[in-house]
Amino acid sequence: MVSFHICYDLAYLYALPMNWFTLGSFQDIWRCSISWTFLFLAGWSTSFSRNNLKRGLLYSAMALLVWIATSVASVDTPVTYGILFCMGASTLLFACFEKIKTPHPLLITIVALAAFFLTYQIPRVTYPIEHLAWLGFPSPTFMSGDYYPLIPYYFMYTVGAGCARLFDERAKEYPSWATRRWSRLLEWIGTKSLLIYLIHQPLALLALELIFGS
Repeated sequence: MVSFHICYDLAYLYALPMNWFTLGSFQDIWRCSISWTFLFLAGWSTSFSRNNLKRGLLYSAMALLVWIATSVASVDTPVTYGILFCMGASTLLFACFEKIKTPHPLLITIVALAAFFLTYQIPRVTYPIEHLAWLGFPSPTFMSGDYYPLIPYYFMYTVGAGCARLFDERAKEYPSWATRRWSRLLEWIGTKSLLIYLIHQPLALLALELIFGS
């Protein structure tokens, strides 16, 4: 993610010739590999969280902070409904329904995965209606530097949550490779992922300005 955003800054804010990044489908594939993983892991984390409501509110508060910061900074298009918004809204929805009896997690996972791909193109066109961009129906006037509406991305979040429940039902414990302490540095990064997400772009922009700024 950090590498992707640095490449984005170099290509679009500092106009460095990076055809490998700006042309073709590589950028889209790289972006999807990051965001889909984020949402899947956020959904999986519902099985670890002691309080999904609190976690959802935290994500939502940070999404608001990002919107304020990007609006004030005016470096690029403000982030209105970015991935933190999607994670926050999805977690709040999950918290509202997690006590309700649901179908088998395998069925939920299959249906959610199908819904994700079936609705994937919905927010990629505009609609003659205002104020529904958060859901996945952007109007012609809507703009956002990062855009992850509930449709279709809530479904990827649900895939992660469903897989976690399926794993919890079938496995007694996580395999040793999943709990082994491979690297203290990576472990520390994993525990500070939200903080890193919030500060990496300002720090990257500061460093790039020192290097390339006039």
